[in-house]
Amino acid sequence: MAQFEAAIPPAMESFVVGLIGMGDMGKMYARRLSSAGWRVMACDTEDKYEGLVKEFAGNNKVQILRNGHLVSRASDYIIYSVEAANIGRIVAQYAPSTKQNAIVGGQTSCKDPEIKAFEQHLPGDVDIVSCHSLHGPNVDPRGQPLVLIKHRASDESFAKVETVLRCLGSKHVYLTAQEHDRITADTQAVTHAAFLSMGKAWHANRQFPWEGSRYVGGIENVKINLMLRIYSQKWHVYAGLAILNPEAHKQISQFARSATELFYLMLEGRAEELRARVYAARDRVFGAEGSPKWGARPLLRGEVLDQFSLRTTAFPGGGSSSNNSHNNNNDASKDDKNSQRISSSSSPSPSLPNNHLSLLAMVDCWSALGIVPYDHMICSTPLFRLWLGVAEHVFRTPGLLDECLRVGIEDNTFRREDLQFTIAACGWAECVSLRQFETWRQRFAVTQEFFEPRFAGAVEVGNRMVKAVLESDDN
Repeated sequence: MAQFEAAIPPAMESFVVGLIGMGDMGKMYARRLSSAGWRVMACDTEDKYEGLVKEFAGNNKVQILRNGHLVSRASDYIIYSVEAANIGRIVAQYAPSTKQNAIVGGQTSCKDPEIKAFEQHLPGDVDIVSCHSLHGPNVDPRGQPLVLIKHRASDESFAKVETVLRCLGSKHVYLTAQEHDRITADTQAVTHAAFLSMGKAWHANRQFPWEGSRYVGGIENVKINLMLRIYSQKWHVYAGLAILNPEAHKQISQFARSATELFYLMLEGRAEELRARVYAARDRVFGAEGSPKWGARPLLRGEVLDQFSLRTTAFPGGGSSSNNSHNNNNDASKDDKNSQRISSSSSPSPSLPNNHLSLLAMVDCWSALGIVPYDHMICSTPLFRLWLGVAEHVFRTPGLLDECLRVGIEDNTFRREDLQFTIAACGWAECVSLRQFETWRQRFAVTQEFFEPRFAGAVEVGNRMVKAVLESDDN
C-alpha cells in the first residue's frame, strides 16, 4: 500500500494511535495509518485476538492487544471504531483506563450516543475529537469527505488529530456533532431506506432483477448495484445510522409516506394531482427549468452508468436462479463466453419505461422536509452522489419525468414491484420509529441471505461503477 503523506513530524514520532474495534473500517484505518508510519495499537473482542495477530503479523507498525484497557493505557489518540448501538457500553468499559491527557474520538456514523458516552465516562483531562469517514471501507479515502468534530479539545490536540488523519488524503470537513447527525440523516438515511426497500421488493417477488429484460440501462444499473452493495455489508451499519440518529427518524418516516401517497395516486389514476405534486417537488429541490440551481453540468453522465450492467456477469450457480418463480428471467444470457466478463457495451439494450417510484418518492421526501441535497455535497458519500445524480437525471432530462408519470398512471408492468417497495418502505419506517434493532437485523438478514450467492460478482461491478463515477467527478 502506498504511503499517502510525508514523514511524521519530529514532535510526534512517539505518538501512538489506538483503535478499539477492528471491523472493516478499523482495519482500513490501521493499514492506512501504519502505512504512513504511525504506530498503531489495536484490539477487538477477545475471541478475535489470535486471528488479528496472524492477519497483521507482517506489519511491524501495528500491535494487536487483547482488550481496550491495554489500548487505552498506551495510546495518545484512541479511536472507538465500534457499532453505534454498542458505543455506550464499550466506552463505559474502557474509558477508565484512558491514558492521562490523551485524545479520544469515535468513528460511528451517529454522533449523538457517541458524544453522550464520552461525556459521561471519560476522565475530565481527556480531550474529545471525533471523526467519520463518509465512505465504506473498500473505497479509496483520497478525496472523500472526512468529518472532524472538535467537541472538547485544545487547538493543540485538534492539530495532532488532523496531522494523524491527513495520511488518508481525505477532504476535512469541520462540523459539530449535531450538524453531523443532521447532514448524515439528510444524505444517507433516506438513501439507504430506498435501496433497502428495493431489495425487499425484489426479494418478495423472488427476483434477481439483472437476469431479465425489465431492468436495463444506467438508472437500473445504479439501483441494482447499490442495492447489492448495501446488502453485502453488515446490518448494524445502517441500523445504527437510522435508529440511533434522532435526525433520521423524520426523514425515513417521510420517505415511506411519500412512496405510499405517490403509489396511491398512481393506483387511483389521479394523473393531474400526481403531476402537480411531482413537478412542485422538482421545483423545490432542483429549481424550475432554467433556474440557476440546474447548473451547466449534470452530476452524472448516462453513458458512464450504462457500462455497469450485471446481466453478463458470472455468478456462482450460473446465470439464472432456480428461486425465481416469475417469468422475468427467460431472456437471461446463456452465452458462456459473455457470462465470464462484465458488460462494457456502449450500446445497451433499450430499457423498459418505468415510473421510478423510488426516485419520485425520494425527491418528494426532500421537498416535504425542505432538504436541498446540493447543500450537503461537501459531506456526501459516493452512494449519495450516485443517487442524487440519478434523481437529477430523471427530473432534468426532457420528457423523461413525464414518461415516468405516464407509466405510473397507465402501465401495470411494475405494479407488483411498486406494491412490495411501498410495503417495505413502511416496514423500515416502523422499525425505526419503534427503535427495533433486532427486527431490523432479521429483516435485513433474510434479504441478505437471498442475494448472498450473487454478491461476489455484483460488488466487483459496484466498486468499478463507484470508481468510474468518482473519477468522472474529478474531470
